[in-house]
Amino acid sequence: MSATAVHSLWTTSAADAIVKIPAPKIEYAQLSPVLIVLGAAVLGILIEAFVPRKGRYHAQLFLSLVALAASFAAVVALAADGYGTTKARLAAMGAIAVDGPALFLQGTILLASVVAVFTFAERKLDPESHGRRVDSFAAQAASVPGSDSEKAAVKAGFTTTEVFPLALFAVAGMLVFPAANDLLTLFIALEVFSLPLYLLCALARRKRLMSQEAAVKYFLLGSFSSAFLLFGIALMYGFAGSVSYARIAEVVDGTVQNVDPALADTMGNDALLLIGGAMILMGLLFKVGAVPFHMWTPDVYQGAPTPVTGFMAAATKVAAFGALLRLLYVVLPGLRWDWRPVMWGVVIATMLGGAIVAITQTDIKRLLAYSSIAHAGFILAGVIAGTAEGISSVLFYLAAYSFVTIGAFAVVTLVRDAGGEATHLSKWAGLGRRSPLVAAVFAIYLLAFAGIPLTSGFSGKFAVFKAAAQSGAGALVVVGVIASAIAAFFYIRVIVLMFFSEPKPEGPTVAVPSPLTMTAIAVGVLVTLVLGVAPQYFLDLAGQAGVFVR
Repeated sequence: MSATAVHSLWTTSAADAIVKIPAPKIEYAQLSPVLIVLGAAVLGILIEAFVPRKGRYHAQLFLSLVALAASFAAVVALAADGYGTTKARLAAMGAIAVDGPALFLQGTILLASVVAVFTFAERKLDPESHGRRVDSFAAQAASVPGSDSEKAAVKAGFTTTEVFPLALFAVAGMLVFPAANDLLTLFIALEVFSLPLYLLCALARRKRLMSQEAAVKYFLLGSFSSAFLLFGIALMYGFAGSVSYARIAEVVDGTVQNVDPALADTMGNDALLLIGGAMILMGLLFKVGAVPFHMWTPDVYQGAPTPVTGFMAAATKVAAFGALLRLLYVVLPGLRWDWRPVMWGVVIATMLGGAIVAITQTDIKRLLAYSSIAHAGFILAGVIAGTAEGISSVLFYLAAYSFVTIGAFAVVTLVRDAGGEATHLSKWAGLGRRSPLVAAVFAIYLLAFAGIPLTSGFSGKFAVFKAAAQSGAGALVVVGVIASAIAAFFYIRVIVLMFFSEPKPEGPTVAVPSPLTMTAIAVGVLVTLVLGVAPQYFLDLAGQAGVFVR
């Protein structure tokens, strides 16, 4: 065959292929919340490249806040236009769902991220270095801790302003994660928000080695969880012949039409479904911080810069629970009898494990980490309900929890000694006499974590436990109440330590923050009290948003 003939064959087949590939149809308006944040993150990288070092901090802070506010406005506009209820639909060729739960969780993530960015930008807590204000992040992230290059960067007054675009990339991934409507989109969103978080964890200005150790642990364990998720996706594809949520749900239910003959032999193999579903579930439970996939949580929360810990503890949980809800309610409702007993075990272990181990902690950040594990258990009790009330109670709890968490970690940044943040519990003794306002605010957050009435924590716990009880999981509620009582012990213990112990003469000082951190803490207190005293409007809002598009 001549070269000309071969060439003509190639061009003909290529032309046929071009005709057959459909052009992607992208609904840019419905995807605008994600696109705004991604565009701002790319702009942030250009700012790092082209804006002089002196102007970067203000440019990045302004860009981040404007982008998050614009993205939130886009979410509100979509919800007002009915995309959360009557006009709920699939966008981006079925890859992303635009529905009530997605919009509610995206709005929560964006609001929490705005408050978190305020704590990222704080520059009044650490003493000035060589006449310049500094923040919580390393002067030059690429420098080896203690090296000459790090000393030179500190002396020159450098700051790592790359944290703002990194945070925006993480937020963009988190916005896609609960809205993902196929398994590949889910995996890509997971990586987009995880990789920036691994980097952010390593950037603490003080205790550099501990911070880098936390980042390596998070990276290694996160890689394992990603591998489990990816292997689960491969098995699920083998089972259903598709990565689309709707298609998988049809094969699980047995209502599937037009099966590809090439896939007919493997499709419907229950072993692939059960093992694949379990592996995907493991990947999501890791991100949520549920027992037994929680090992990374205390070390990472303790080692990461505290503003990053607050951001991660709040926003990652919201995104991961959103993805978990969609998987269990949209993809695997037909497998409910299989996944529910397993989840019962996970919920009980998570509630009791987090509450009991927290009692032994002596570091305030580790205590809050185990507290977050216990809270993951309480939220999972709502997930298990399998009802519309279960969905709405989880949405409400996530909104309430995220602001309390960021506010609590913002307070932790204020209590300082010569080595930076004073996170050992013994240092907090007598704080109520030294700084009554800071101790009182922290006490409000602790009471909310404990679920005391008139705080958002009580409203959230009441909603998830009620949904679980109505679905026939009364025994789970009993365990949850016992775990709450155990958890209340260590929250109250910290309050007693702050208000009823003698302050030590060499005790820590309470730094006076800038208006940024004050705003973050004030917003946290306001949300905690409003959702505790008058939660009904927000419960109704979560109820309206509680219907998934299929």
